[in-house]
Amino acid sequence: MNPEYVPELIAKIAMADPRVKRDDPIERRAQLQMWAGILADVPMDFAVQAAQQHYADSQWPIVPGDIAGRWQAVVRDRMRRDNGTFEPTDYPWLSPDDIGGYLRALRERRQAVAVGELPPQEIKALIAGTAARQAKKRIAELGDYLTTEVRTELAPYRPGAAEREQAIAAGGPDPLSAACPYEHCRAPEGRPCRNKDKRARKTPHPSRVEAAAGGVPQTVQRPAGAWPEGASSTKEAKR
Repeated sequence: MNPEYVPELIAKIAMADPRVKRDDPIERRAQLQMWAGILADVPMDFAVQAAQQHYADSQWPIVPGDIAGRWQAVVRDRMRRDNGTFEPTDYPWLSPDDIGGYLRALRERRQAVAVGELPPQEIKALIAGTAARQAKKRIAELGDYLTTEVRTELAPYRPGAAEREQAIAAGGPDPLSAACPYEHCRAPEGRPCRNKDKRARKTPHPSRVEAAAGGVPQTVQRPAGAWPEGASSTKEAKR
């Protein structure tokens, strides 16, 4: 606040609370000097609003610290919501190599946000708009972080994952979307199947593929005792 505005501010506050105004010339001069120093960073309009809010809630005389405290809370909230940077298009004249110019522009922008000349640029603003929609569209086209070409190159080194991806691409079920019903495995959803020795299998058990496709129940209870003659090999072959 410009020191020249302080007498006007105190005069406005005195209309609600005459106790604030000093009659003694020496005290008035000291008061103006003190208020001007404390409210140096506070805009005049905000100071008037802060005084109005103070007397709406309190009957105690206002002091400059009451106004400055409200202003500091507003500044902290603005800077907390601001992402602390700016888009290059905001300063097209800046060179990428002009570090000094970048720092000056950054300080100017942060000061403008602090005093309310610019609105805070929140994080969500960076993930919205045309650029964000284009990025989402491109990601959808690629599928995920592995492109088709990369998956093809890595297929020999990840046969289980490659077989699973091929099955899904062909319109089949994702085997890992179901828990494995094989009694010696029982792998939960999302986890690879295991052999009887607990070592991970490169491919899921056939019964799990059927379960994922909805061909058999999610849990299969094996009868007590041995399988009927001729059925054991068939069952094991399916698994």
